Amino acid sequence: MEETGEQTTLREKAYESFTRHLLARDVRPGQFISQRRLVELTGLTLGAIRELIPRLEAEGLIKTVPQRGLQIAHIDLNLIREAFQFRVVLEKEAVAVFTRKASDDDIARLMKQHRDIVDAIDNGDGSHELELHAQSVDWGMHDAFIDALSNTIISNAYRVNSIKMRLISQERFRIDGRVGPVMGEHLKVLQAIERRSAEDAVNNLVAHIHHARDRALAI
Repeated sequence: MEETGEQTTLREKAYESFTRHLLARDVRPGQFISQRRLVELTGLTLGAIRELIPRLEAEGLIKTVPQRGLQIAHIDLNLIREAFQFRVVLEKEAVAVFTRKASDDDIARLMKQHRDIVDAIDNGDGSHELELHAQSVDWGMHDAFIDALSNTIISNAYRVNSIKMRLISQERFRIDGRVGPVMGEHLKVLQAIERRSAEDAVNNLVAHIHHARDRALAI
């Protein structure tokens, strides 16, 4: 039976609502949750939630535990290793393509965003607002690399993995207190891109991702 546009839209709304609540920490990694609680949380129908569950299971965001019900993805060492490894696989190609394709204006915009944050830190700004802004700039740079591939399959896979990365970040490490070093690592990547050196950009990006992985595994 062919799906209607309305069914597809409802399914996407259910997915977006669940992931929004997940990232807002309204539900927590490892938590058990009932279908009816998901209905209350999202405001969607039980039917929509039941259709959503197989997708969430396939993406590794929840799992069904016999006799206990639905469990939100648990952040363990195996998930951290796998999520970071997958990220390296995707982003190595992405940053190489970005280095070749990005306009000078796009590169300059990313450089300015990062340098403005570094300047703010140098001027004594240690505010929570700056940390939130830095986190947004952080993810924005990585998203821009993936977008350069113009590949829907990769973008969808990256989007699912980025949800896991954000959960890992919330549970295991945050940019709080590390804004300066993270921006410094990003600037090394961007400086290589500015030189149009794909090899240096890839090497610096991989080093940056590995540093983040090691921090997450060490906690």
